[in-house]
Amino acid sequence: MKTLEVKAGNIIIGGDNPIVVQTMCNTHTSDVEASVAQCRRLAKAGAQLIRLTVPSMKEVDSMRKIKESLRAEGIDVPLVADVHFSSEIAIAVASVVEKVRINPGNFHKDHEKAREQFARLVAVCRENGTAIRIGINHGSLGERITGMYGNTPFGMKEAAMEWIGMCIENDFYNVVVSLKASNTIVMVEAYRLLADAMKENGVIFPVHLGVTEAGNGDSGRIKSIVGISALLAEGIGNTVRVSLTEDPQAELAPAQYLSDRYGRRLHSSMVSIQMEEKTAVATYSAPSRERLIEDIAADFGRLLIDRGIDNIIIKGSYRDENGTDIILDGSGFASYLADEMLQATRRRFYRPEYIACPGCGRTMYNLESTFNEVKRRTSHLKGMVIAVMGCIVNGPGEMADADWGYVGEGNGMVSIYRGKTPLLRHVPESEAIDRLLELIDKEEAAL
Repeated sequence: MKTLEVKAGNIIIGGDNPIVVQTMCNTHTSDVEASVAQCRRLAKAGAQLIRLTVPSMKEVDSMRKIKESLRAEGIDVPLVADVHFSSEIAIAVASVVEKVRINPGNFHKDHEKAREQFARLVAVCRENGTAIRIGINHGSLGERITGMYGNTPFGMKEAAMEWIGMCIENDFYNVVVSLKASNTIVMVEAYRLLADAMKENGVIFPVHLGVTEAGNGDSGRIKSIVGISALLAEGIGNTVRVSLTEDPQAELAPAQYLSDRYGRRLHSSMVSIQMEEKTAVATYSAPSRERLIEDIAADFGRLLIDRGIDNIIIKGSYRDENGTDIILDGSGFASYLADEMLQATRRRFYRPEYIACPGCGRTMYNLESTFNEVKRRTSHLKGMVIAVMGCIVNGPGEMADADWGYVGEGNGMVSIYRGKTPLLRHVPESEAIDRLLELIDKEEAAL
């Protein structure tokens, strides 16, 4: 899908340019020293765009200092300001960074006022050469859109097209669009609808791809690559982020894999495939465990999401860190990978489904260790959907599919949700997992 070109600092997104790899800091932006250090490390590791959260006006000045420090060191990776709940912050920071991400669902409560504020933002961006990302999230569409279309892929597309229309009205085209969701089926459907709508509209903006709140470990990588690759294979997508509840640097390797694969700079390690009715039997000769996982997710994600196949059987081998070939035929690891693929594509749940954000400067607790502990203590709850969220920005909304949710409030406190309903608020973090399990056990006993 040929798109317009968008300039963010020294990076061009869209057109015939390579897929751009990005990530997001999980430092507090107000901690300038820590943020600069993390940006330095991420730039060295290959990040082409680095996003930082700007939750209040004081972080606008922090962003300025971070940028000045990086540029003084000769690090010219474009910086993206992530702004929620305040159009004034977006306007203020637009002259500082190379790109501003706004969320239409919380840009401004009043839609007419939002249109006025957006025109102001566009004026600042035009003057400073700043790009804008219209960043729709499944979990934060806003009451106006959900009231008309529900919390649906169609509603996500309609919200994006409305704001795309505002960009065109303001004669501003330095714009990237995203429609993220934690559910891979919702995510893929929303982007496909958006691509069709932009083609019909006659103006095709570049698209940023990501599966939000994908989690961590193998499952987070598989889930992300499944969703993103399904779209890249169709020519949809110009920049990617693999959102993991890990150190941000860990996001870069799988994102670079996607850029390389769909930029035709590498190919799958699959050496043969046979079909047994709707089961794919695939044989691999992978150079590493990581590459095997990436290839399987990219090879079969779209087929499973679109129900072209119902199952996969993995054979062949991969090479471990010692250079030893590990045989996959009939192994527990091969079965595990097939189960993870079916889980990621929501074809069959063999364990709990976890929704967990990657963390950022808004997160007020140790998200990664908490998430790992929640996973450890809930691993027996097959088929249950459990969310662990860093803050309220996307937390309650992105948990639309979740049975239970653990949401950080800040100041060492947590809210516990049943679906979209908060059952407990202001629970001390030290007690929160116990309280969550007590509520789950109580409900299970009552059934």
